[in-house]
Amino acid sequence: MRGETSGFTLLEVMVALAIMAGVILTLLGSVNYHLGIIAGERDSTTMTLLARTRMAELGDTPVKGEGTFAPSHPELSWKADLLPADLPGLRKLVVKVKRGSNGREVALVRYLPK
Repeated sequence: MRGETSGFTLLEVMVALAIMAGVILTLLGSVNYHLGIIAGERDSTTMTLLARTRMAELGDTPVKGEGTFAPSHPELSWKADLLPADLPGLRKLVVKVKRGSNGREVALVRYLPK
């Protein structure tokens, strides 16, 4: 008569490890996906704030122009256009901030009296 041994069999350990590997891979994929979303939102927020700053600097007497945000953000460029609006007596100021590497763009519009 053999003595009773307690513990897990090799098969049980392998199944447990397979389940844990699946859970860990799912968690890592989820974290990576959400970090990508956060990075994109941070980029959009930065571009929006820079566009608002540029629009405020142009003030009530805007002109067409373009440039970059170097040295703090050399990868971003801006362009301001003064266009006629659909409504009489108004003109439209459009400030666009664009990232050169991936082509992402944020545009803000402000209506001004003529």
